[in-house]
Amino acid sequence: MEITVTGRKMTVSESLREYVEEKIGNSVKVFNITPMVAEVVLRKERNPSNPRPAIAEVTIRTKGHIIRTEESEEDMYAAIDVAAAKAERQLRKYKTRVLDRRLHAKKLVEALPPEDAATSGRKEHLEDVDQVVRVKELRLDALTEGEALIHLDLLGHDFYVYTNSADGLVNVMYRRRDGSYGIIKPQVEPLEG
Repeated sequence: MEITVTGRKMTVSESLREYVEEKIGNSVKVFNITPMVAEVVLRKERNPSNPRPAIAEVTIRTKGHIIRTEESEEDMYAAIDVAAAKAERQLRKYKTRVLDRRLHAKKLVEALPPEDAATSGRKEHLEDVDQVVRVKELRLDALTEGEALIHLDLLGHDFYVYTNSADGLVNVMYRRRDGSYGIIKPQVEPLEG
């Protein structure tokens, strides 16, 4: 497995790099999923009132899925420990929920599972505060609501945009404040003519 360690507005010492490679490597090596690439970004907040300024971001890419976690702690080593443990839990969820469903679906339907709606390109514009500063272009594959829920959980985001395989329309699944989930569907009005 390939692990890339970078520091954002900080230098990463060799001992810190080795610690990241050991912790992240030990967390993910038991899953034996290939190909798997991990990107770790370490940064420190400069705000003195922040009680947990050390932040570790872990992004793992594997077979069309992205598993992402971001943790902050008082110490960088503690942030790495917590992020590695959370990444391991998410990989376990990925392996049990996604891979087991895929194997079961292949046996029953003998169809290929849909790919993750991964980003196909990015544009960043940093000009004015009142303007759009980032544009993401997505490839939207047809998914069921259950599959979209799995992708939402694996990414750790608050929403997930996908094409509903039942009606072919673009839907947005989102996490509500109470922990439940909601779906935004377009209202289709019949054409007059």
